[in-house]
Amino acid sequence: MAACVENCRSQNSTIPFSLESNQCQLSNSLCKLVKLCIPTLPKSIPIKSVLWVGEKNPPTSNFLPLVRDEDDEEKVMWIQIQEEALSDVQQEPILHEYYTSSILSHNSLESSLSNLLAMKLSNSSISKTTLLETFYSVFIKEKEIRRAVRNDLKAVRERDPACTSYVHCLLNFKGFQASQAHRVAHKFWCQGRTAMATLIQIRVSEVFGVDIHPGAKIGSGLVIDHANGVVIGETAVVGENVTILHNVTLGGTGKVSGDRHPKIGDGVFIGAGSKVLGNVRIGEGARIGAGSVVLKNLPPNTTAVGNPARLIGV
Repeated sequence: MAACVENCRSQNSTIPFSLESNQCQLSNSLCKLVKLCIPTLPKSIPIKSVLWVGEKNPPTSNFLPLVRDEDDEEKVMWIQIQEEALSDVQQEPILHEYYTSSILSHNSLESSLSNLLAMKLSNSSISKTTLLETFYSVFIKEKEIRRAVRNDLKAVRERDPACTSYVHCLLNFKGFQASQAHRVAHKFWCQGRTAMATLIQIRVSEVFGVDIHPGAKIGSGLVIDHANGVVIGETAVVGENVTILHNVTLGGTGKVSGDRHPKIGDGVFIGAGSKVLGNVRIGEGARIGAGSVVLKNLPPNTTAVGNPARLIGV
């Protein structure tokens, strides 16, 4: 670089600027140098059909297999995510490489999500390639899990005022990411692959601060807002469209074994710092105030607050 600049100076002993027409003009040599040294961002970023990102020599092929039974709704959401990503890159060109490797170089939400989870959960002992294959092998086969992933995205977008777009949730909301990793771990748990399921659980706990036992059953449309300190026990059951804030525990009392964790109905809201302990049932549409400790069943469509929690309205 220094030599190139010196050559330019020697070839142009005169001052490379003139004031003709009130404009400063670079000499041809220096202008060429500047063009070489300053990168430019293309006006439009092409959406590539590359599925494998971040590995020079993938173990099987250059591409992950396509999701064969993907329906129109799944395709529409993925197109919208890519459009949102392109909009973000146009506003912040410095994020071009990150958005390309995370979203724009993939042709499905499953591929992008597998890559994101593998990147975040891998370490020196567990390679990104291994985790990528592990997550994608489940996503590509389980249509029900793919449906849950999209319902979770919609739920966060609709119910969390801090979420501005699908791509914002996908890339930045660790509650969403932890939930999707749990869905894969739960599948392995049900298949008897408990070692693999537990490995994913532990890595999620270490990276995201969310500890969900792989045996827990969780419905779709889940929102885990902020996510810090959330703990969900082995025999817990969480229904559809449930909202859980940070530092919530769905745990046991420590006095019983077996089926010992809460059963949460559809549409329940659990405030920050709340504890629901024991094999209790929370009815559909119930709301639990922040910092409450629930030790007994709650009827549907009721509100409970306090320690111990008491009903304050319907």
